[in-house]
Amino acid sequence: MPGSVFPDWSPYPDLDSAARAYLRDPEVALEALEGVLRGTQVLGFTLERFVNEFNGVWQEVVVCDGSRLLLWHGEDTAPGDGPPGSMISSLRVVPLSVITEVGCRRRLTRTTAGHLRVDSVDVYLLLSSLDESSNGHPLDDPQHVVRQDALRFGKTMEDGGSGQISRLEEFAQLIASLAGRPML
Repeated sequence: MPGSVFPDWSPYPDLDSAARAYLRDPEVALEALEGVLRGTQVLGFTLERFVNEFNGVWQEVVVCDGSRLLLWHGEDTAPGDGPPGSMISSLRVVPLSVITEVGCRRRLTRTTAGHLRVDSVDVYLLLSSLDESSNGHPLDDPQHVVRQDALRFGKTMEDGGSGQISRLEEFAQLIASLAGRPML
């Protein structure tokens, strides 16, 4: 079912309403996030959901509370990896202090009237942690690659539309305004 269309979450200004409109399992996501937020104000968020042909539904919520990113994702297990209907729910907390770079790439198209329109946006957050992409030790394995860990988010007109593109750009601007600042 690639290319499935889900309800638009972009009109909802608060996390609870947006998650309930967009996610298949909003209760699971919100419960996991609330356990860590514990009343902390949500300054911004972005949501993602897609269906792949092997595992089914993959969902993600990324929340910024001013000092951390909280990343929840839920993913259906592959056939044979558990009872039918099983899913994995995971939560990752990333301090904003480990973000070393914020990037936002926009694809612009020109309309027939000559106006520019944002067609897609790709956002990356480069982290100070390392992501080892191959097994082995660098001295023993010439193919061993060590890179900085990164978080990536994207929206297109086909996957989310202009509202979600705009919300993702706002989220990137929020993170960029907070990254690198001293935490109180």
